[in-house]
Amino acid sequence: MLSDTESNVCTAYAVIKDKNMYGKLVKGIERSTFLIDESGIVAALWRKVKVAGHAREVLSEVRKLVHA
Repeated sequence: MLSDTESNVCTAYAVIKDKNMYGKLVKGIERSTFLIDESGIVAALWRKVKVAGHAREVLSEVRKLVHA
């Protein structure tokens, strides 16, 4: 987990998207999760994340990564 006050990481990972909020086009962050391994490689990613079941899915991938 990190704080990206300058939007550098958001830009690098392409999560800043145009969104429609109450009929107005705005910039927003697409909910995304990136699982990065110990070598700094993206091992898994999820875009347009929905909360229900997401933590369980990520934990499952973390376990696979740890036991690989």
